[in-house]
Amino acid sequence: MRERKVMLAHGAGGKEMGELLADLFFSRVAENLKKVSGGVGIDFPDDAATIPLPTGEYLVVSIDSYTVNPIYFPGGNIGKLAACGSINDVLMMGGKPLAMLDAIVVEEGFPLDELDLLVNSFLEVLKEENVPLIGGDFKVMPKGTIDKVVISTVGLGIAKRPIIDVNVREGDKIIVSGSLGEHGATILALQQGMDVKSKGLQSDVRTLTPVMIPLIERCGEYLHAARDPTRGGLAMVLNDWAKDSGTIIVVEEEKIPLKPEVKAYAGMLGIDPLYLASEGVAVLAVESSMAEEVLEFLLERGCENASIIGEVRRSEKYEGLVLYRSAVGGVRILEAPTGELVPRIC
Repeated sequence: MRERKVMLAHGAGGKEMGELLADLFFSRVAENLKKVSGGVGIDFPDDAATIPLPTGEYLVVSIDSYTVNPIYFPGGNIGKLAACGSINDVLMMGGKPLAMLDAIVVEEGFPLDELDLLVNSFLEVLKEENVPLIGGDFKVMPKGTIDKVVISTVGLGIAKRPIIDVNVREGDKIIVSGSLGEHGATILALQQGMDVKSKGLQSDVRTLTPVMIPLIERCGEYLHAARDPTRGGLAMVLNDWAKDSGTIIVVEEEKIPLKPEVKAYAGMLGIDPLYLASEGVAVLAVESSMAEEVLEFLLERGCENASIIGEVRRSEKYEGLVLYRSAVGGVRILEAPTGELVPRIC
């Protein structure tokens, strides 16, 4: 029999990763051990987990590891990415960031000046967001046994009303807060040795706190799902939502914001831009009656490319599918990403 091995595709955020996690963890953990009673855990895998508190609020806990290659890129570096990504994961569950822990593994021989730069970028984000760093770990691996730097984070937050993606429902409008795929296009182009600076392409890595906190306070009860489309991009988010909620999601090509440079690089590299990661964009499923108000709020907060891109529908025949309507009226299935896509993207 052929030996089974871990492949890069297993870490790309697509179908293979979902299948591996289901096989290694979800199918092996008893139902009563998949969450803390009253909260959300791996029973409904999301950006974070929630634990109910005696106050009636919820502790939001996220964990992630960052292995981006290259570790420096236009718009940021692995340190900034780790801090922003962890904060955004808490926000997407409806939480207000409270604190963070980190664990850094560094290759022997890595320049201390570069490590200082990366850590400073990480801490600058926490300072700007007023998020305390309350603990962590530091390890060094022999040269050649790890590639430069890996940063892991645990983000903690408090939510009054968690946003749980399984609550997507018929009639919801799908809203994105900005242009998609900028981080993924930048990293992919750099990995292929392409020039991105001259074309103005750079990562969109940033925190979503200035947008999400006031939006949650104002319209939280109407936000049925929220996620930042990192690995696997918009396509993976929508496929997860459609599958978990037993609905179909229809999106319109003309309404999906993509910068020309992202389209151009994705075209040259032969990848659908809807599979590319964003690191500073929120995807929201919003109650239909409030969609226009939420969109107007996002535009007022500086999200100039925010757009209502589609809606959630019910269909017993086609449940679990994402349908993509092109500018000329054709319709195709937007499948979940598969294959390696962009290895070590975040």
